[in-house]
Amino acid sequence: MVSFWVLLLISLVAGFIGAMSGMGGGVVLIPALTLVGMDIKHAIAISIVSVIATSSGSASAYVRDHITNLKVGMFLEMFTILGALTGAAITILSSRRPLFLMFALVLLGTWVALFFQSKEEWKPLAKVDRFSRWLELRGSYYDEAQKQQIVYEGGRAYFGGPLMFGAGLIAGLLGIGAGALKVLIHDLVMGLPPKVSTTTSNLIIGVTALAGTSVYLAAGYIDPGLAAPVILGVGAGAFIGTKVLVRLTNMAVRRFFLVVLLILGVEMLIRGIRG
Repeated sequence: MVSFWVLLLISLVAGFIGAMSGMGGGVVLIPALTLVGMDIKHAIAISIVSVIATSSGSASAYVRDHITNLKVGMFLEMFTILGALTGAAITILSSRRPLFLMFALVLLGTWVALFFQSKEEWKPLAKVDRFSRWLELRGSYYDEAQKQQIVYEGGRAYFGGPLMFGAGLIAGLLGIGAGALKVLIHDLVMGLPPKVSTTTSNLIIGVTALAGTSVYLAAGYIDPGLAAPVILGVGAGAFIGTKVLVRLTNMAVRRFFLVVLLILGVEMLIRGIRG
């Protein structure tokens, strides 16, 4: 049995990284919990509960700062909820080793896609389709790092929605919030600025995790005694992470995101291959 203080410390770090990157704390939490001896299915179940805390702690701050795009979030949540319910059901029925490998492939695949964009500053979409204009996905926020108002408009919602079902599927399957994939879709597909991608991802993550949690709870994989310190640590870490993120440049956020993805992806891949 993992001690309360070890769980609290691990969760604090996971929450900080999750809020900073928009990935949700599960990306760090699950590898860490399995390293200290927890079964991966139970780690996934506890992680997806903690993802709700991460999202609640950071999303509220981002909404207050007017960075999160609520219309984008509400539209895409419809797809991620359905995906999360499906993914959680698959995890309960699957064996352990494929979960390690799938976790690694998701992280490394996202890293490869983002790496080729890492040296480019964000640019608004040249043209926005009619469906996205009808959804009114435009927005603006004041960037403290650049000291200017950033105006943007999201596009390709017809493509982003179905892709978000896949992100929700991964979220429910691996208990990670799938913030990495959500940020990728927001950024590369829908043309949102990196900070808007990260903050809107945090909003969607919580709703997605709540859907997946219902499946794990019904299957008896969630231990309240283990979940309590995890929620406390992740919530505190997420709060600290939001305070740091708003003072960083978009490129700094992206680079931080890439480093975390690479380290965790390689670590989980090695463990999956070794069995």
